[in-house]
Amino acid sequence: MTRNATHRKPQPLTYLIGLALVLIVAYNSVYFRKLDEVRAGAAKTGKFDAASYAKTFWTKKLLPAAQDSATNLSTLLPLLKTDKEKAFTTYSQALGIGNIRYFLVKGEGTITSVGDNTISVSLPTGETVNLATEYIFGNAARDASGLIKITEFDNTADLNSVSEALNDIIRNKVIPPLKSTAKTGQKLTFVGAVELNQAHLHLADIEIIPISVN
Repeated sequence: MTRNATHRKPQPLTYLIGLALVLIVAYNSVYFRKLDEVRAGAAKTGKFDAASYAKTFWTKKLLPAAQDSATNLSTLLPLLKTDKEKAFTTYSQALGIGNIRYFLVKGEGTITSVGDNTISVSLPTGETVNLATEYIFGNAARDASGLIKITEFDNTADLNSVSEALNDIIRNKVIPPLKSTAKTGQKLTFVGAVELNQAHLHLADIEIIPISVN
């Protein structure tokens, strides 16, 4: 290598090419988003807190409704037998269309048997209903009061998660004391949610998801 080549000064064209490369790298390394886009993205990633929603709904809406607006079984059962269309129109609730409807009911009676999955209660009218104690699932607790509106939710997953959270409350807070104290011959009062099929109505083995039992 010669002396002249070692100390050769950079040419202006070399500076320009280098500057262009730096600008290209910088442009592709930094991406500026609009603030609205950032906010929208944050809102989308916010996870719906079903447990918190269910806890508030249970305390502030469902339990008060259970005391104030539940339909007495002594009224509902005879009407279901004689005029089911009127019974469903007057007392049932559902978020969607179809034959599956939900009733918020109350009653009193005497325990006739305590099983692994249900507690059977004889009503003063002679009918027997079953309080579920093992398999607590479905949308009865969520929909029976008619106090939850589908428009409150952005998607069906959030709506369904409310049912799961309410059923968890029943499993953890309602069922344990009921099962631990229930005895044949014991009198009790209860409020619960019932799912019935309007097209295929069966009243022989009504199962009630308990919400409040005393």
